[in-house]
Amino acid sequence: MAIERTLSIIKPDAVAKNVIGQVYSRFENAGLKIIAARMVHLSNSDAEKFYAAHKYRPFFKDLISFMVSGPVMIQVLEGEGAIAKNRYLMGATDPNKAEKGTIRSDFADSINANAMHGSDSLETAAIEVAFFFSEVDVYSR
Repeated sequence: MAIERTLSIIKPDAVAKNVIGQVYSRFENAGLKIIAARMVHLSNSDAEKFYAAHKYRPFFKDLISFMVSGPVMIQVLEGEGAIAKNRYLMGATDPNKAEKGTIRSDFADSINANAMHGSDSLETAAIEVAFFFSEVDVYSR
């Protein structure tokens, strides 16, 4: 399996629950390395740009309101099959349908307040990482 990079965001609901360390432990225990990280409070403009692909979907306004409701923890993860591994760790978008022991099953409140964001492909990961981090911000071996 190839070494990949992916973007991961711990959303406002999980940050408010003070579970960043628990989430990071799950990444590390799964063999993922955190190679860049920062906490930010997204502006409306940044949230709208980041989620522009969803602009015409009915949940867009609620998503933006939620993402600017508090700070988020943004990190770049690296490892073998990082994208699939991170998505498995997150669990299904709806925490009621997420497998027991996944991040969303354990920490999310609802399909809207679902604790995590993770890139869904190599192409998306490259775009999302570049949105939040310049190359000098990302640790490279």
